[in-house]
Amino acid sequence: MADSASLQFVSPYAFEAMQKVDVARLAALSDPELRLLLPCLVRMALCAPADQSNTWAQDKKLILRLLSGVEAVNSIVALLSVDFHALEQDARKEQQLRHKAGGSNGESILVSQLQHGLTLEFEHSDPLRRLRLALSELLAIMNKVADSNGEFFLKSSELFESPVYLEEVADVLCILQAELPSLLPIIDVAEALLHVRNGDWFLCLLVANVPDSFNEVCRGLIKNGERQDEESVGGRRRTEALRQLCQMNPSQALNIRAMVVEECHLPGLGVALTLDYKPDTADEAVSPLVSYVSGLLLGTNGKVRTWFSMFIRNGQQRKRESSSVLWQMRRQLLLELVAILPRSRSTHVPNDSDMDSESSSGYSGLREEHVVKASALLRLYCALMGIAGLRPTDEEAEQLLQLMTSRPPATPAGVRFVSLSFCKLLAFPTLVSTPEQEQLMVMWLSWMIKEEEYFESAAGVSASFGEMLLLVAMYFHSNQLSAIIELVCSTLGMKIAIKPSSLSKMKTIFTQEIFTEQVVTAHAVRVAVTNNLSANITGFLPIHCIYQLLRSRAFTKHKVSIKDWIFRQLCETTTPLHTQLLPLIDVYINSILTPASKTNPEATNQPITEQEILNVFQAGGDEGKIRSQYTITTQLLILYYILSYEEALLANTKTLALMQRKPKSYSPALMDHIPIKHLIRQAQGLQQELGVLHSALLRLLATNYPHLCMVEDWISEEEVTGTLPLLRKMLLTSSSCKYSQTQLQEAFQSVLSGGPRLLRILEHLTLLSAGDLIPYAEDLTASMGLLLEDGVSRRILQTVNKLWMVLNTVMPRRLWVMTVNALQPSVKLLRQQRYTQNDLMVDPLIVLRCDSRVFRCPPLMDITLHMLNGYLLASKAYLNAHLKETAEFERQAQTVSNLGLGGQPDTPEVTREELKNALLAAQDSAAVQILLEVCLPSPQEELQLGGGGGAESLLRSVQPVPGIPMRKQMGDTVAGRGSRRECEAEGGLLSDLREVQCLICCLLHQMFIADPNIAKLVHFQGYPQPLLPLTVAGIPSMHICLDFIPELLAQPQLEKQIFAIQLLSHLCTQYALPKSLSVARLAISVMGTLLTVLTRAKRYAFFMPTLPCLVSFCKAFPPLFDDVMSLLVQVGQVSAADVTTKARDIDPLIARLQYLREKPQEIPLSESKLSLPKRSAEELGGADPDVQLCYQIEATFMDIISSSTQAL
Repeated sequence: MADSASLQFVSPYAFEAMQKVDVARLAALSDPELRLLLPCLVRMALCAPADQSNTWAQDKKLILRLLSGVEAVNSIVALLSVDFHALEQDARKEQQLRHKAGGSNGESILVSQLQHGLTLEFEHSDPLRRLRLALSELLAIMNKVADSNGEFFLKSSELFESPVYLEEVADVLCILQAELPSLLPIIDVAEALLHVRNGDWFLCLLVANVPDSFNEVCRGLIKNGERQDEESVGGRRRTEALRQLCQMNPSQALNIRAMVVEECHLPGLGVALTLDYKPDTADEAVSPLVSYVSGLLLGTNGKVRTWFSMFIRNGQQRKRESSSVLWQMRRQLLLELVAILPRSRSTHVPNDSDMDSESSSGYSGLREEHVVKASALLRLYCALMGIAGLRPTDEEAEQLLQLMTSRPPATPAGVRFVSLSFCKLLAFPTLVSTPEQEQLMVMWLSWMIKEEEYFESAAGVSASFGEMLLLVAMYFHSNQLSAIIELVCSTLGMKIAIKPSSLSKMKTIFTQEIFTEQVVTAHAVRVAVTNNLSANITGFLPIHCIYQLLRSRAFTKHKVSIKDWIFRQLCETTTPLHTQLLPLIDVYINSILTPASKTNPEATNQPITEQEILNVFQAGGDEGKIRSQYTITTQLLILYYILSYEEALLANTKTLALMQRKPKSYSPALMDHIPIKHLIRQAQGLQQELGVLHSALLRLLATNYPHLCMVEDWISEEEVTGTLPLLRKMLLTSSSCKYSQTQLQEAFQSVLSGGPRLLRILEHLTLLSAGDLIPYAEDLTASMGLLLEDGVSRRILQTVNKLWMVLNTVMPRRLWVMTVNALQPSVKLLRQQRYTQNDLMVDPLIVLRCDSRVFRCPPLMDITLHMLNGYLLASKAYLNAHLKETAEFERQAQTVSNLGLGGQPDTPEVTREELKNALLAAQDSAAVQILLEVCLPSPQEELQLGGGGGAESLLRSVQPVPGIPMRKQMGDTVAGRGSRRECEAEGGLLSDLREVQCLICCLLHQMFIADPNIAKLVHFQGYPQPLLPLTVAGIPSMHICLDFIPELLAQPQLEKQIFAIQLLSHLCTQYALPKSLSVARLAISVMGTLLTVLTRAKRYAFFMPTLPCLVSFCKAFPPLFDDVMSLLVQVGQVSAADVTTKARDIDPLIARLQYLREKPQEIPLSESKLSLPKRSAEELGGADPDVQLCYQIEATFMDIISSSTQAL
């Protein structure tokens, strides 16, 4: 709106005075300034005020005095004397008329036919006609705006263009809007004024006379504005009008700018307001323009970013104009950039006529106070070029390159500036176009390499630009251009579309002139490790560079040893764990095992030595408590390295065998010195700080050391670290134990005479933490053999068991070895036979070759079973690892030895796998059989319990409470007893044998659930029949035997068939399920079939032990009564037929059986309860087998009837 440039606008001082109605300020205005505000002031003076206070009365007098000397006031007073009600009615009639006529300018009610031009008519008219003329013209413009559908037009109006009458027209306009607000809404009037010349001047006067409408008018203009204001004349006029309004009220400029961003309209206005904004206190760091544009392009609002980017792109398509807001913005940014350049670098400030001159090429440093501003400018230009698509001019590119290659001071901000400059060079390599500029860039990169170490030390930062240089060089060498683009975008903090092809020039410079691959690897090893590396240290670190070099196999290719650097970095770590450490270890392990190329199989890195690993754990030793110079993070990382290395070694066995390579595995002795369980327990409390390391260690542990991941151990750890133990430990006033190891050893020696003293020491030890208890572990286990003597208090045994379980949470492997050696029989102890960890993993049954008294000492038996379970799991893992480790190498050797021989099998590993599985199955079944044998009472126990009948009753009296494990039932019952002699005297359920049976049944239940094949194998092998009541009632998982009993019945061996029927009889009683019924029917059918095929001797051997089982079948399933009766009659008939030639006739017996089968209900109850006549042992012993079988049949029949009548 250059047409209004010569007019006087309302000043900010005058607008603020009107806004606050500050009469003193108004009085200080000059006459021209006051003239613009007369419409509002005259109305204030003449209209009745709402404020009736004395203060306003005095202010009103001052206003009247102020107006009394102004001549133009009279004309305004005359305008206010008009009948505005009639005027409004005529205006509305004219609007209706125009609406009917389709908007044509025909007849007018407001204005009759004009004799002269509009200006002359206005000059010669009275106030009312002036109002009618202006109102008619304004309504015509407003109607045309409403009908324009958003298309801009410029209305040529003589009334609004005549410079002589502008002030009078403005007075009329202000009075009309003030008196007719419903007819002339101020927002619609503002829109109409944009379509006439001098519209911005009229708009400012209108708003100045109604100052409280400022925000309303601005918001309306912005909402109705274009999305891209620079694209059209209307957009530019609207922007200029709003800009004039904000110059009149600068305090609201930033609010109007916020409206612009909120509506995503008029982007040029936002930039223009920022250029006009003059803050009260200048920010030396970053200018308002840089802050505003950076916020738009780098903010989180994608809609705003796209809107402003379109403004930049569209603005570049037009020819450069000095009036363009975009050009003004670029010039201002360039001026700010030149202002902070070192003086020796840019001594020339560009002007309008000369924008192509070149600056000098000195190398003075960037001033410290300009570094932050320079970084902000660099990021802004990156956003403008990368996001908004700005194409820099030659001058802009030259000055940018000068800024990027300047040398900042060694401060953290300087390090950040160099990193940004380097990434901008990579993102926009077109900035370097001439050989001179390329030479300048190479010199600057060389300076970066040279000064990197000084910057890192002087600035006090761990992540310097040297690591980024090294990383980019490695990416270029490995042609990972996408990784470079990701690195650049991450450093700049914005997503930029960079074409990989644009990096070809930079790749050539890096790989051929600055960083050859050999230089990269040699430099990487010399880079210092990051002290106290953790996730809190951000940026690009040496570890990122080493990781990439390991991935590209650069170290092995150029025979550079990286082992020492990696070990030093692992030793310099702390929590929270840095995310790059685990990938670094994984790729390092891969470089150890896998050569860089098949042609050079020796090109591998060296593993960390065993001595270096031992040094990390040397303070703790074995599985002791660790107090060393290394942090827990270092120790956990070394543990992760060892476990991952061993796992990777087994996984790559086939590949290594093909290359005839066999890397050395770490020795078992080294693993024995690493406190694995103690470290895992500490890691469990640091899961947040360790991140994925804890879960990775658990995975490796479950695979390679399953005996350290038993569920019982995790549960017992909860008991050790829970609230109750914590309260007990509060009773310990001092962290140090008041009893020495020697005192504990002496107390054990006098356990029988000094039991209370030993118990006092043991109870005190229970208050110690697991780590503090470690020094007592050896004395505690070495004296366990003394506790097997008679008369030892049960409380002592239970306390020792409790302490052992606590120690098991921190040092299980060493503790198990010491315990197994301590519980050996006295004969072995005299021979000093000491087992090692490897011995016990090869043969876990060594655990059960202990002193036989352990089998009748429940607390020690609990420990023994725990160790047995652990070593069985360890043996499986050991054999699996051994099989993988040796299979491929033995196969290779066999393949070589079999060259030239036909028909040789090429799958030896299949046989080895089968042998391994057979060995494990035999091992598990042997352990189960030994434990079942332990459950049988010894001859001495049978005598103490009153002969064989007592032992039988002990085995048969197993009736557990539903839902409660037998171990729990027995543990609570026996907990309060004194010595084992006392409990044995009580007999029955309160015996050590019974408690040991419960412990064994619990372990067998776990084994059967873990692998049901063990249960099948054990029952196919068979075990003593007296144990069946115990196993069926004491092992909850015995119901799985129902699955394979049909298969067991089909075995040809008579003993297995008998065992199957006896087992089924107990299962039917314990589990009266439909499946049990079907298997019982099958068993009865098999018995009937065998009756027809067995010989006389075998028939006696089969039916004598199996006939009593029919009683259990009928008791569990009454529907089987008929089938059982038929079977008994058939067996009786066959047996009677064999003795028909004998002296004794048993036909009456058969007849009675037949009668009882047909009419069992007629038997008196008293008679059914009577047993058969007692016969002497000599008579039965000397009787014929068939006769004995007949008597057994009758006894079975009577037992069935007796049990059925009792149930009724």
